[in-house]
Parts: sequence; structure tokens; C-alpha cells
Amino acid sequence: MCGIVAYVGKRQAYPIIIKGLERLEYRGYDSAGIALLNGELSVYKKKGKVSELKAHLAEMNLDSTIGIGHTRWATHGEPNDLNAHPHYSSNQKLAMIHNGIIENYDVLKQELVSRGYAFESDTDTEVFIKFIEDIFTNNNCTLEEAVRLALNKVVGAYGIVIINKDEPDQLIAARKGSPLVVGVGDGEFFFASDATPIIEYTNDVVYLNDYEIASVRNGELSIRTIDDIPMTPYIQRLELELESIEKGGYEHFMLKEIFEQPRSIADCMRGRLASERGHLVLGGLRDYIGKANNIDRIIILGCGTSWHAGLVAEYILEEFCRIPVEVEYASEFRYRNPIIREGDLVIAISQSGETADTLAAIELAKSKGAIIFGICNVVGSSIARATHAGAYTHAGPEIGVASTKAFTAQITVLTLMAILIARQKGTITEALFRHLLVEMEAIPGKVEQALQANAQIQYIAETLKDSRNALYLGRGYNFPVALEGALKLKEISYIHAEGYPAAEMKHGPIALIDEEMPVIVIATKDSSYEKIVSNIQEVKARKGRVIAIVTEGDDHVAKMADYTIEVPSAHEALMPIISVIPLQLLSYHIAVLRGCNVDQPRNLAKSVTVE
Repeated sequence: MCGIVAYVGKRQAYPIIIKGLERLEYRGYDSAGIALLNGELSVYKKKGKVSELKAHLAEMNLDSTIGIGHTRWATHGEPNDLNAHPHYSSNQKLAMIHNGIIENYDVLKQELVSRGYAFESDTDTEVFIKFIEDIFTNNNCTLEEAVRLALNKVVGAYGIVIINKDEPDQLIAARKGSPLVVGVGDGEFFFASDATPIIEYTNDVVYLNDYEIASVRNGELSIRTIDDIPMTPYIQRLELELESIEKGGYEHFMLKEIFEQPRSIADCMRGRLASERGHLVLGGLRDYIGKANNIDRIIILGCGTSWHAGLVAEYILEEFCRIPVEVEYASEFRYRNPIIREGDLVIAISQSGETADTLAAIELAKSKGAIIFGICNVVGSSIARATHAGAYTHAGPEIGVASTKAFTAQITVLTLMAILIARQKGTITEALFRHLLVEMEAIPGKVEQALQANAQIQYIAETLKDSRNALYLGRGYNFPVALEGALKLKEISYIHAEGYPAAEMKHGPIALIDEEMPVIVIATKDSSYEKIVSNIQEVKARKGRVIAIVTEGDDHVAKMADYTIEVPSAHEALMPIISVIPLQLLSYHIAVLRGCNVDQPRNLAKSVTVE
């Protein structure tokens, strides 16, 4: 969950690394540090944001053409200067940055202590680099060989880059369960946790696989496995524009990404759907769609917002495809003994494609003979490579930690998938199939219309910003949207919020309702409309404040609610893509009004690559 940047070449390393860390700060922002080599190997690190490190280094001579940098999300040891990366070896000839968790670090540490090693930090990373140092200094081997031997003994996940004082043009990197990409330039190389720090300099990249070690030396890149098998680097072309990772005039990435959703949803459908021709295709499903009639069960895996997208998909898949669906937290699924049958379809959802729990759950399901279909946003990510088939959401980079456009893109792909399977199985009519295609094509325009309520939502946010709790209610397709709305409020404004099926309010949560409790109700006109109206009346009878998301022109709910936010009408199965928009904006504006760091909420990181 940390950010890694490294460079070796002809340019000055520091400007490249510090700019890369700023772009990667969404991955972790407890502390930051760099190591530069110019005769001496110098490490500089600081608790806090990258800006604090940058200010600390403002007057220093940082001349160097090789260096490594890191922004941290703490796992072992509190955020402070000592625990920040990079970490030195004992002789200060090596320095390392690390993303991941070494599970057997304590055993290794005790062994090293018995050999006379001392430790300054509380991190597993300092243990890791000193373990490598111990092998390197006590064996007649190269540093690459010492790294390989060490990696065969550590247990856990890692993405590492090592710099060596005695080799001023060498960087060594390795990964297992934590992403690393190598940018290949003209006589220069870049290492990073993802492509965002690289695209300014090169579009040619190599995605390291698990158990691979990359070494750059004398301007040459070599890759070997930890079993010492040489690999041929596979260079891919990045399809990413620099403008897509800039704020583009918006105050925050989150707001930019909320407003990008008409385009990101359209991009998700581009080339896949053409209603006038009755055309719908998902290339990743091509080899499996013929087996749709034999699918007896679908299991959906995800964490956080991706889990909520899976809940929406459960409703849609069961409605249209008539296949039983189970939605599982990947973090729970992997630690129990789930019943998985050969031929079950497992859909794994992850924005980053690197979520550690989801990757582990995929491996468990694969071992039982399930068909694994991945839905992720990042090309070349681990989940994309671990699954049998899949579909990219094409939402573009999502920098804000609170997921917005990824959620609507995931639902879009899952809906297309459901419609395609339903048609293959014959569980929907041709007329309904074509109607759904028309409805899907209209979604980007309707999301654009929903965004026009931004100023009104900002006004409503002013009345809610001092609330300590909030309740979100929805029924049917909109129940997962209530969960997602509550999550957004919690993670960026730090207001306690819970999402519930509206009918369940009477089974406990109604006890919380009083004049201080805001209740956000998704009350669009669908098959549950009359029931949700009754739930609103129950809240108002207990003096709760009601903010209702309603279908445009609904005067009935407007007479009961304190505030209403109108959204365009759509087929109820597609409504979650639209009804979530006001909830995203509401959480954003409340967080801004409370002075919260919207893009980098406390204790959270974008890509959860550790357990």
C-alpha cells in the first residue's frame, strides 16, 4: 500500500523521484523518503506528506543520476522519521524501499540480533535489508544472488528496490504480491508501484511478475526468477495520457473523477454495445459465453466499494439470468473453507487489480476448478493476469482514494455481462434485450443530468456537515447504493454512517432516529416505491431529517422530505449507476466543509496490497 519510485540513467534523479512520489501519494502518506547516490549513499526521510520532505530538502545539494523514493502507509511501526523508508543496511552501503508485509520478520530479526545486528526502526523492512546484507557479506556471491537467496526465505508480500553504494549504476527490484512496473527509456530505467510516475518519460514498460527479480546494470535490464531462471523482458506500450492524472482545474481529484463519470461510463461501453444493431459483446467472455447454460452458480468477490458493486450485480444477474449468486468479501472467503464446485463462475472485482485479499481468493477458487472472470481498471495488473478471462472497465486512472468512477464503471461492466449471459440463456426476451441496450446507452447522459444538482447538493451539505451520525436507506437495487453512500461519507468526512435495507430499519436502527439524525433515503420510482414512501413516513413520525433521492417530477416524496434531490428516470436495474451520483457529491461537499483531506483520507490508501 506504499508508493515506490526509482530511477537510474542520465538525468537528475531527484526531480523525477519527488514528482513521482507526489503522484503516488494516494498510495500512502504517513511519511516519505529518498536515497541518492553520488559518492556517498545518502538517505533523507520525513514523517508526513511528500511536501514536508520536499521542504526539508529545499536547500540541499541533491545531485545524482540514480535514486530510490518511497511514500509510506504504515504497517509495522508508527509513522515517524525512523520508520520511514528507505532503510539502510548496517554498513550503510545498501538502502531499500519496500511495499508489503514480511510475515516472518520477527524470526529473522531474532536471528540477526543473535549475530550482532542492531535495529533503529520498528519495521519489517529494516529486517529485510539487513537479512540481505547478512547473506551478501557472509557468502561469496553478488548482490543479485544475495537478494535471490533472501527472497527464498522470507514469507509474505513484497515489492522492493535496492540501491548499492558500490555499484553506482545498479538498481535491483523484485516483487511478490505487490505491483512493480519498470519503465524502459533511452539508456534509462524507471521503477514504480504503478505507471503514473512513468508516463511523462516513457510509454514502454515491463510489468514484473511474482517471484521475479529485475536488475539494471550498465544500462541493461535483466530479469530472473527467484529460482535463477532467466526471463525475457516483455515490453508493453502504455495507453495512458499525462492529462488523465492531473486535476484539470478541479479542486480535488475526487471531484474531477465524479464529473468524469459520463465519459468513463461511455468509455466502458465503447466498442461493446450498439443498440441500433442489437450488438453487445464482451471480448473477455467470448470463449466462455457458450458455457452460460451450464453455469449453476456465480460467486462474486470484492472488497469495499467493489463488494458493493458485486451486490448490485447479484440483483441484476439473478433477475435477468436466473442463476443463483453469492457475494463474498474476499478477505473472509479466503480464510474459510468455502464450497466451490468445478464449473462455478467466480467474478473477482478490483479497481487496482492488485487487492491482496482478492488475489488470494482467486487462487483458492482456481485450485477448486472454478472459472475466474476478472473485472479491473488497471491494464497489466495482477488480477488481470491471474484470471481465466476478464474485462477492463476503461475508467481511466482513479487517484482519489474514495472510489467513485470505478464503482459506476464496475456496475456497467457487470450489467453488460448479465444482459449478455441472459440473452445466451434465453432468460430474457429479444424485446427486453434491445430495450436494455437502449437504456444502457442513455446512462451517460442521465449521469450528466444528475451532476447538474451539484450546487443544490452543496447547499444541503452545509446543513449536514456538523452531524455525528447518518443513516442511509434503500430497497431492492438501491440497497447496495445505500451501503456505498454510507461508506463514502465515513471514509472522507469521518462521520459515522450506516447503510440499511429500508425495511430493516424497524428491526433496530429506528431506535436511533431523532431530530439530530439525518436519514438519506434513495426513493426513486421503482417496484419498491410505495414501501420506501412508508419508510420515509416512519422516519418523519420520529422527527428524523430526511434527504431523499427521487425521480424527477416526484412531488409526493417532496412533501414529506426535508430536502429532495432529483435524478432522471431509468430502468430500475440500471438506477444504481445514477442514484449513487448525488451520494458521491454529498459526501464530497460535507468533507470539504469539514476541512477534511478529500483525496487522502486518514488511515486509508488507494490500493490495498497487504492483508
